[in-house]
Amino acid sequence: MDIEIILGCNLHPRQVAEFAVEAERAGVRAIWHSNLPDGWDPFLGLSQAALATSRIKLGVLALSPYEMHPVRIAYSLISLNELANGRAMIGLGGGGAMALATTDHGQGASLDFGKMRIVRGVREAAEIIWRYSSGKAFRGYRGEVFRVRQPFRMSYMKAPRPKIITCSMGPQMLRMGGRIADGIQVGDVTAERLPEVMADIRAGLAQRSWPAEDFRVGNFWAWHIKKDRAASLHEARVGLFARAEVIPPHIGLDHLLDPAEAQFVRDNYRNFLMAGITGTGDIKGVPLDLVQRLIDACSSSGDHGDIDREIERYRAMARAGLTDLALRVFGEPFEALRVIRERVLPHFRS
Repeated sequence: MDIEIILGCNLHPRQVAEFAVEAERAGVRAIWHSNLPDGWDPFLGLSQAALATSRIKLGVLALSPYEMHPVRIAYSLISLNELANGRAMIGLGGGGAMALATTDHGQGASLDFGKMRIVRGVREAAEIIWRYSSGKAFRGYRGEVFRVRQPFRMSYMKAPRPKIITCSMGPQMLRMGGRIADGIQVGDVTAERLPEVMADIRAGLAQRSWPAEDFRVGNFWAWHIKKDRAASLHEARVGLFARAEVIPPHIGLDHLLDPAEAQFVRDNYRNFLMAGITGTGDIKGVPLDLVQRLIDACSSSGDHGDIDREIERYRAMARAGLTDLALRVFGEPFEALRVIRERVLPHFRS
């Protein structure tokens, strides 16, 4: 299993380039730049890293075709890929923070239209991006969600095609990604639930009409490990609302808690959200022991003495079928990279 790192969106592109250089030297497989509504454009954010590095892969995570048309995604991705000589990736999903911030739920392309339309929209977007980035002549595309009317050919392309990764969680999205994508990125999935997720991915892979070359299965995983244990747990409480296994009505809670506790978390999810929005980490009305159990189950938190425990968790994820573990770092990303380089990477270099 390879280790990847997910950055936020607030570092200047020069800092992202510096980070990518250090990560490449350390043996990190990929850097993902978050796509959020309060920071740098991710393609621009990775542009200097593309020029400063030669091996590490560079990805945007996650971007929805309901916030940016697949044709525009293709143009941006191909441009980054050319700068990086074929090392660019896109994490393509149906929603995400940016899509929620930019989508009108009452009109047009909405996130409120049912799972099948989301699955279909992501599939069509992936197909459009693939056709654009193949370098071959493309006469257009007529889908149920997206259409491309003008013929085109990206004649300036020199680099190998960028990789298209679907950000999938539900069974239909997992199977769709297995059928058509270069890989799948899941989010915050515990080692105990990974076998269930892998079964859906394998079902999709079995339906492919072409071989899956170096198909990747990654897992977004929050890294809160710090020298200061109190700072780590505060950061984990602030970010707990965003852990996919906690967001209602996701089935993750039913794996982590008994039915009554799971429903209690769903009923009080707004308090998790407000603790994140305000930055206080104070999840009102929810017992601290329940909060801590969720943190322990859905993220890596604690001080440096807890790293060996996390290594065992990561090994269990690798045994379950992960090819990549993408550690999302938050405050002090360069310090996080140093600790990951010294304490985690030696166990997982492929």
